[in-house]
Amino acid sequence: MDKKGFLIFLHEFTYKIKSKGFIILTFIVPVIALIGIGIFNLAKMAFEEPEGVVTTIGYVDEVGNFDDHNDMGITKFIPFASRETADLALTSGKIAEYFVIPEDFIATGSLQRYTLEKEASTPPFITDMIWRFLSVNLLDENNPPETIALILAPLNIEVTWVTEEGEVALEAANPANIIIPGIFALLLSLSLMLSVTSLINGLGEEKESRLIEVLLSSVSIPQLLVGKVLALGLAGLLQVVLWLISAPLLLNLASSSLGDLLRGIEIPANFILLGVVYFVLGYLFFAVLSIGVGAISSNATEGNALAMIYMMTAFIPLWFLGFLIPFPNSPIWVLLTLFPTTAPIQTMIRLGISEVPLWQIIASITILVLSIVIGLYLVIKIFRTYMLMYGKRPGLSEIYRQIKAS
Repeated sequence: MDKKGFLIFLHEFTYKIKSKGFIILTFIVPVIALIGIGIFNLAKMAFEEPEGVVTTIGYVDEVGNFDDHNDMGITKFIPFASRETADLALTSGKIAEYFVIPEDFIATGSLQRYTLEKEASTPPFITDMIWRFLSVNLLDENNPPETIALILAPLNIEVTWVTEEGEVALEAANPANIIIPGIFALLLSLSLMLSVTSLINGLGEEKESRLIEVLLSSVSIPQLLVGKVLALGLAGLLQVVLWLISAPLLLNLASSSLGDLLRGIEIPANFILLGVVYFVLGYLFFAVLSIGVGAISSNATEGNALAMIYMMTAFIPLWFLGFLIPFPNSPIWVLLTLFPTTAPIQTMIRLGISEVPLWQIIASITILVLSIVIGLYLVIKIFRTYMLMYGKRPGLSEIYRQIKAS
């Protein structure tokens, strides 16, 4: 890059990182994450049962079989002979609530709960403790404590994939693994949309104000376009680096609240490296497309409308994420991994769901790089022909004829 190209690059890069959209998206992500962690902690404190506090729950046993194991540690169950006596205990504050075990409970599995609180549904903590109380009393008293504890504990099933040859494959992916790649893909899509809008608006303003004529009188078209494209790529790299730096800090803050969930997340070893690569390549590719759209558009509004045609394709992996998760290696998802407009977001999501074959990653990156190089070559031709033309936007057939003729 020569001196003039570097000056264009420096101007575009400075303009980009000082724009409100770039600053807001860069710093609002950690801020929203901090707010989310705070809200989660407040909600957890509001709904979590305080340690050391014993909840007293009454019950009316119309079956006549629930008279043992009343002390469940942080919850004590007090029997009452009738609903009337339970009502008196509830209204006087001796118990927090009570439930009735009807005579047909064994057949229906239904019971009625009475409380002074206005609740749409029973809190999970209360449901769990009542179920434990009922289960222990229904079990044979001769069952050893280990058997009772096993029955009350949640079932833990580990899944192993087996290949068609009968060999043990990789373990099944944890659904929680999609969280970080999914967030990264969403941020990437938002960044691409803002960069496209920013670039097209800038080109539109330069074209409408005739500033582009002044620029092209001082620098060549390749110098101008390469400077703009590289500036966007570096801005994208700076953005993702800032996010990656803040991620460990945010995860440490969230570990106290989401410890169980975070411990289950396994980030692929190549995720960070590939995240940076796809982020930058995605930025460059959409920048090239946007320069072409900006060149043929008469104003920024028209350019943004045209840009939505290819921008919306980038969101396809997010729109159909529910179909992607069960079948991560379906041919349609492999195709989206290779297609340039969907490759950055699609690959990031697939990395969190399953193992992506190396050949697909190499092919995807290669196609993206070739698309950027070929696209930039074609865009320079389009830019040279249409950037200084004003009025009606050319059609695809006319653009093709001009490219072919040049």
